[in-house]
Amino acid sequence: MNDGHRGPRKEKPDPQRIEALRALPLEIKQQITGEEAQAFLYKEELPESLLEKLKDYLEDID
Repeated sequence: MNDGHRGPRKEKPDPQRIEALRALPLEIKQQITGEEAQAFLYKEELPESLLEKLKDYLEDID
């Protein structure tokens, strides 16, 4: 899936989301792909694979 976000982006990543990723345990951070991290940092639709990795760290907002 190519969503056209190759190369530098004009917008900055969300600072709170940067801190959230940094706060994750190393074993979880090592499992997150660049595509998954980008989706999280830029508030894109999160891939199911990332949701599965973060399921113990995300709040249920239903």
